[in-house]
Amino acid sequence: MEEEATIATCDLLDLPWEDVLVPHILCYLPLQHLVSLQRVSKQFHSLIQLYLANCRTFDLSPIGPSVPKEAFCAMLKDNKVLHSLSLQNCSDWVTDKELLPVVGQNQHLQRVDMSGSAWLTRHSLVAVSLSCMHLQHLGLAHCEWVDSLSLRSLADHCGGLESIDLTACRQLKDDAICYLAKKCLKLRSLSLAVNANITDESVEEVAKNCRGLEQLDLTGCLRVRNQSIRTLAEYCPKLQSLKVNHCHNVTESSLDPLRKRNVVIDVEPPLQRALVLLQDVLGFAPFINLQI
Repeated sequence: MEEEATIATCDLLDLPWEDVLVPHILCYLPLQHLVSLQRVSKQFHSLIQLYLANCRTFDLSPIGPSVPKEAFCAMLKDNKVLHSLSLQNCSDWVTDKELLPVVGQNQHLQRVDMSGSAWLTRHSLVAVSLSCMHLQHLGLAHCEWVDSLSLRSLADHCGGLESIDLTACRQLKDDAICYLAKKCLKLRSLSLAVNANITDESVEEVAKNCRGLEQLDLTGCLRVRNQSIRTLAEYCPKLQSLKVNHCHNVTESSLDPLRKRNVVIDVEPPLQRALVLLQDVLGFAPFINLQI
């Protein structure tokens, strides 16, 4: 009877923290629930701090806007084992002051997403490049503070980079992208979207150096032309996806060879577009024998 009573009163916190709770239970809870648990008691606060000090993935995107910067610093002050850090939706408050200490003590980071972080500066990117030698995936979409010097630093120190999102990094020009392509030969995914500075020179350099490229986003790169798309087709046999919407100088003559290789392209063939327009006007799609 005494044994049954002991079992009945067993508390969650009586389970081994480091062997059971941290690796097998807390890892399945969303970050917002972990933050709430900290407020339950001093013991729960200590448990969550232990978990946060040992977690490999830290994703603030679901709760970013509601997290005070002081809480972010407190949650990661003891962590030195992060592999993945996402700061999406934290653009209202994250600055170099909060990020630099975290990056400095987590040299095993492989994935960092700073997309949309408007208050960061080039110092954060330089810190990532100097501290995170094993970096493979980097998100910098809509970080307009990214410049040529900070990207060159990244290229010099993170040669194992496999994917990078430079969407709307409008300070970057061909020279920076060409330098990146020559240094990061393992790139499989690259976005240069929404940057009118990008020309055929960048695309051709990427194609010739990054032979394993699988995904390329050139959406809105108004100066890209057919020649570089042909080079892409010639040098990148593993290409799976190409986005060229709003690239008005890219025509079907360069895209057709890629379509024949089953590359997914976000622009419909001219005939298909015409059929869609007819359907919109007539209310039905006329039958056309495409084999004629």
